[in-house]
Amino acid sequence: MVIGLEVHAQVTSHSKLFSGAATEFGAAPNAQVSFVDAGFPGMLPVINEICVEQAVRTGLGLKAQINMVSVFDRKNYFYADLPNGYQISQFTQPIVGKGEILLDMADGTTRMIGITRLHLEQDAGKSMHDQSPNETYVDLNRAGVALMEIVSEPDMRSGEEAGAYLKKLRAIMRYLGTCDGNMEEGSMRCDVNLSMRRVGDPVMGTRCEIKNVNSIRFVQQAIEYESARQVEVLESGGVIKQETRLWDTSKGETRSMRSKEDAHDYRYFPDPDLLPLKLDPAMVAGIKASLPELPDDKKARFISEYGLKPYDASVLVAERASAEFFEKVVKGKNGGRDGKLAANWVTGEFFAALNKQGKTIETSPVSAEALGGLIDLISNDTISGRIAKDVFEEMLATGKDAAAIVDEKGLKQVTDTGAIEKAIDEILAANGDKVAEYKSGKDKLFGFFVGQVMKATGGKVNPAMLNELLKKKLA
Repeated sequence: MVIGLEVHAQVTSHSKLFSGAATEFGAAPNAQVSFVDAGFPGMLPVINEICVEQAVRTGLGLKAQINMVSVFDRKNYFYADLPNGYQISQFTQPIVGKGEILLDMADGTTRMIGITRLHLEQDAGKSMHDQSPNETYVDLNRAGVALMEIVSEPDMRSGEEAGAYLKKLRAIMRYLGTCDGNMEEGSMRCDVNLSMRRVGDPVMGTRCEIKNVNSIRFVQQAIEYESARQVEVLESGGVIKQETRLWDTSKGETRSMRSKEDAHDYRYFPDPDLLPLKLDPAMVAGIKASLPELPDDKKARFISEYGLKPYDASVLVAERASAEFFEKVVKGKNGGRDGKLAANWVTGEFFAALNKQGKTIETSPVSAEALGGLIDLISNDTISGRIAKDVFEEMLATGKDAAAIVDEKGLKQVTDTGAIEKAIDEILAANGDKVAEYKSGKDKLFGFFVGQVMKATGGKVNPAMLNELLKKKLA
């Protein structure tokens, strides 16, 4: 399987690439359309400087070559929602050249995927076929919106790698603030180029392009289906036709849309209304200096600074908000907390609670400071890890601090050795037969005694002290 992806990412900007019309999602149809977007005669495009900066910023985030001179071309084709009959894009001289993305795979391995190019182009409008039984409606709100088309090398070999690539690319753009990556709103779409070749064959197979897939899950499903379809054709002696296909989400299959166009079909030529785009080196240097710490660098720092496992660090840095939340938890106001314990709580109980309640970090009922306070109570042996889970549930429900809940409910951990010994003596006295069995070699009964003491004390006994004292008593 040989896979290359073309991702269309909507640039985060208040106005379009060549006009002052707004780009906000969800406006009434045709409410955000200028004369330029509608293709009125005599209207001239004017480049949006912010969109250029965002493309450069993304290129730097992808460790890519920034081309100081780039050219806008006209890509000619007819479509009902493309008013000009051409799209302003970049072909021979894109704004960003070769780069790379490092993938962290689930099995702990890494894969480097090459980026061929990133170019700027304007989006088309949207044809709506479900508004009328005999007419197609056109909404031009998207027409002219700035897109970054990010083209990968054909370096991926599985649906899993394609999914990891999209997640990493989206994370990088979100860290940079250049695209929000909301695939459900259409601000990030993916074209999948896939071909099959026999093992050991140096010649690439004929590729098919699956157009405009709008979720990572659908990309992986489409790859699985299309690869099996191509294998079936090849194994039965058939030939793969180069074509553009659609992913049918309801049927779970790809189907033919049209024969695949080549570059010459679009009759590219430099747009006569736009001069070559020349970047100021000082602007590029300024953008480079302002880049945030990106996921790979943050992951490496979390591993070295907080002693995290690579997998936990990957989970935390996947979104900028979760990485920042974790750092607030682990640093606290009074110096650092245990990094591994903080990571376990953030990636475990905290993320699970957000998923269950359908909330985000921004709308979480438990703040980073409050979760840090709960971790402090575990670290200083005020409460046990088991009691902490009950306290956390109460925090979610009431919004109260952990310390207040522990005081109210009398949940402080018993660390008085005399009280623990008394509880152990009572359990051992009530279970003389089990004590005899333990002494005759049934070591597994140790867990039974621990459980009985915990039950009798409402789980408030310090587990480490209980284990130590119980071993002595039984010996």
